[in-house]
Amino acid sequence: MKWIFSFLLIICFTANAQRLPDMVYMPNIKTVQLFQQNNQESLPIINLNSLDLLELHFDDLDGYPKNYYYSFELCNADWSPADLSPFDYIHGYQNQQLTEYRMSSVAMTKYVHYQTLLPDKNCTPTKSGNYLLKVYLDADTAQLAFTKRFYVLNGKIALNAQVQQTFNSQFYNSHQKIQLIVDAASLSLYNPQQQVNITILQNYRWDNAITNIQPMFNRNNVLEYNGEEDALFPAGKEYRWADLRSFRFQSERIQSIDVNAKPFEVYLRPDASRVRQGYIFRQDMNGWFDISTTESVNPWWQGDYANVHFIFVPDKNQLFEGKDVYVSGALTGNNISSDAKMKYNESKGVYEKTLLLKQGYYYYTYITKDANDPSAKPDAILTDGNAWETENSYSIFVYYRSLSGRHDELIAFRTINSRNVR
Repeated sequence: MKWIFSFLLIICFTANAQRLPDMVYMPNIKTVQLFQQNNQESLPIINLNSLDLLELHFDDLDGYPKNYYYSFELCNADWSPADLSPFDYIHGYQNQQLTEYRMSSVAMTKYVHYQTLLPDKNCTPTKSGNYLLKVYLDADTAQLAFTKRFYVLNGKIALNAQVQQTFNSQFYNSHQKIQLIVDAASLSLYNPQQQVNITILQNYRWDNAITNIQPMFNRNNVLEYNGEEDALFPAGKEYRWADLRSFRFQSERIQSIDVNAKPFEVYLRPDASRVRQGYIFRQDMNGWFDISTTESVNPWWQGDYANVHFIFVPDKNQLFEGKDVYVSGALTGNNISSDAKMKYNESKGVYEKTLLLKQGYYYYTYITKDANDPSAKPDAILTDGNAWETENSYSIFVYYRSLSGRHDELIAFRTINSRNVR
């Protein structure tokens, strides 16, 4: 009986692990990107019943062609599976094969690059909401390669939002407050607190997302969300950067490159703590990265790979007791996971992490999280500090469920910037 119970626990854990969005499950899969067509620095969101397209790119470092398939799964606002059959939200085939691929050329690291445009005319979402893209091997859904979030919008209502400085003196110089008005007068709202759901992302991160906030005022179903601490984000500071577009030329952030190693070994200059530094503005892409090169025609299948060594130097070279340190940004999927966790080198008094990255221009930051509290949100208080002036992007999603509805519809979306709305 004990063996059976343990086996069931393993099965449940595996099933739950595969429910996590934006995860790569096969170690040979690298550089997964899903974005609006021709715009690498964009959320994968399309309008319902439109001609909008998304680009999917990824590499298989095993270096030989395989049969990958994909499917969509409709989810609720909290990314739990919707209580609907795929026949209810997909027009056409439920599974599609990825047929467009190309072997790498020029690059020292051998890989197969896969790409496609979504949705295909034979596999189209018919409902708005959150979707999970699932890519798996040999048409076997048990061989999951990776999952990626994307969104289908049915813009039924108007949404106004702005970034403000909080009146709370404790957070006045360190945080940014989001205030929004949702005009839901055209909807059949009987219980706005339960039927309308708000999600706010800072710089496209889900690890510190704010959800389930309640309106302070309801004037004929025009909902005002302006609580002083309901949508309050630590501002952080501008992202750090690494120009990896060339492995021959050492950009300003590269300390050294070992071109004799396969893959190349790239050592970045150590990143010091910025807690004691004043705010300095520098234009960045808020955590995105751009696959590009300066010495080849097409970076998607000619870009090379390198083991990139990150070093963070904490204040006074001291270990952060009870805290884990992570490299954060699109380069780690903005995930708080072992793939992003840094290791403290006691002899050097620094945190270190090595990531296998493709040539491109990368933006990243360092965050800490309470090692003993899984529910705690990560922040940059110990690594960068916070400054109200920091330029941040905020993405606001408004979901709605009718009284007879079986899933959360995405009825409004907007991205605002903390500098443009002042």
